[in-house]
Amino acid sequence: MTNSKLNHNSRVVQTQSDESGYHEEDITTLDWMEHIRRRPGMYIGKLGDGSSADDGIYVLLKEVLDNSIDEYMMGFGKSIEVSVEDGYVTVRDYGRGVPLGKVLDVSSRMNTGAKYDNKSFKKSVGLNGVGIKAVNALSSFFQITAFREGQCKSIEYCRAQVTVDHPLSPNSEPNGTFVCFKPDEEIFKEYRYRDDFVEPLLKNYTHLNAGLVIHYNGKKFFSKGGLSDLLSDCMTADPLYPIIHLKGADIEIVLTHSNQYGEEFYSFVNGQHTTQGGTHLSAFREALGRVIKEYYGKPFEYADIRAGIVAAISIKVEEPVFESQTKTKLGSKDMAPGGVTIAKFVNDFVKQELDNYLHKNPETSDILFHKIQDAEKERKAIAGVTKLARERAKKANLHNRKLRDCRIHLTDTKGDNRAETSIFITEGDSASGSITKSRDPNLQAVFSLRGKPLNTHGLTKKIVYENEEFNLLQAALNIEDDLDGLRYNRVIIATDADVDGMHIRLLLITFFLQFFPDLVRAGHIYILQTPLFRVRNRQRTWYCYSEEERLQALRQVGKNPEITRFKGLGEISPDEFKHFIGKDIRLDPVTMKKEDAVKEMLEFYMGKNTPNRQEFIINNLVIEEDVA
Repeated sequence: MTNSKLNHNSRVVQTQSDESGYHEEDITTLDWMEHIRRRPGMYIGKLGDGSSADDGIYVLLKEVLDNSIDEYMMGFGKSIEVSVEDGYVTVRDYGRGVPLGKVLDVSSRMNTGAKYDNKSFKKSVGLNGVGIKAVNALSSFFQITAFREGQCKSIEYCRAQVTVDHPLSPNSEPNGTFVCFKPDEEIFKEYRYRDDFVEPLLKNYTHLNAGLVIHYNGKKFFSKGGLSDLLSDCMTADPLYPIIHLKGADIEIVLTHSNQYGEEFYSFVNGQHTTQGGTHLSAFREALGRVIKEYYGKPFEYADIRAGIVAAISIKVEEPVFESQTKTKLGSKDMAPGGVTIAKFVNDFVKQELDNYLHKNPETSDILFHKIQDAEKERKAIAGVTKLARERAKKANLHNRKLRDCRIHLTDTKGDNRAETSIFITEGDSASGSITKSRDPNLQAVFSLRGKPLNTHGLTKKIVYENEEFNLLQAALNIEDDLDGLRYNRVIIATDADVDGMHIRLLLITFFLQFFPDLVRAGHIYILQTPLFRVRNRQRTWYCYSEEERLQALRQVGKNPEITRFKGLGEISPDEFKHFIGKDIRLDPVTMKKEDAVKEMLEFYMGKNTPNRQEFIINNLVIEEDVA
């Protein structure tokens, strides 16, 4: 948070004082830069350190990239160059370039841009002239250079204050815009850009803009097949039938099914990845079910139709309305091409194109029919168990000592902190007791396991309802039917840093990968990192998460250090634990990528091939010395 003073644009609003401590000096008007720096969450969502895909540093990159993508969509510039090095991010496009006389305005004057006139940018993402100004305000260094018709104009900033205003000069560079920025470490603490999140972001841009080339730190991203390439890259299981690719004016849809639980949807608006969906995705899901029911003439359940589905939808609309500045959920209802509602636009397209496709491809329609039938049979087979299990879970939840709930939930209709809601899944009473005493009861819940969970690899979903631990866990998460009711944004596995704790961690991950892969794909599953060592002297204490950190602490502590090896979460006192689950919490996200070969990995590590696994363990055994 910046400590800079309000500039001359700030003012005090006069009002009558009262005895409650509410006086004239309590009311201020912030200029645009100070408002962004004091309330960054309004513009870029959560801050974070780069360990999550939705952390603010990636939103900053995206805000700059969106302008370059808009140029490409308008037919200007075929490539974009992106680099991240030592915290500095650069983006160079080859579009038309910002008009030279307006470089200062577009980068430092709020609500300034070319996109208010939709003749210039018919279907772009950023329409309110805020994005690049937010990047400027939240960067300790920001430079923008426009190349246009043999001349260039460049301006440098520090926290949105001009430091160097270079004069207009001749230049032989191709037309386009160059932006370089460094996120401000006063706001983004110890941040780091991770390729695991940057590269999928860039790939999405190329999938949505077939023919666009993006160069990133020596790598090249390019797509010929558009959304079908996206599905091929993202799918973690083999498709049951060839990907159905439907494309029309301002809309593109791809879909297939696989033998996995859950639903896998990707949605986009004007090239923006709407990770939280919105009106277009809701319309697509409903239209898909309706068309398939009509095509087969069967009263299928929507859940059976969508079981194992992998699909993506991309639409382009004028002046899209999003539910926040970060543009992760579309709120528009009646802005589709032709002036119709988005629901009607999507439904009419799906009804005509998908119905035609199924009639023309009987082999695909036959595979799809049998897939839906299989899902229906499994649902009916566990229907009785499901009803009893839900009643049992509901009754148990009334007096559920396993769950220490929090006051705010992800599904609450109000509350700015919903994205920070978490539930810790712990082993045993001692660990859950320490976390419960240390947690923030508003945002953090605790679920206590009893013993080691069941190995669910290769089992059917019926086991979820028959097993008391998993039945109560899914009831606590509220994911029995789908993820729409998920009560916590982060599901954190918190186990001891020993062999038993690792085993429990693997069993839980297996459970989520087997039955609720959507939780993993959506980035909701995390592993809590807790310190392995405590090194201290009379003046200071170091908490060390690795052997390297322990050695570094020993070099600093000097003579006669006290070293403690934490072998279990229950050994860490509540007073200490609050440091590890507060603002400095260390979380490792559990991710799923196609190259992970999830099916093969689970079969090897959690399957019945005990001899092969035993040989692997022996060959890779590392014996650590106990330093306690």
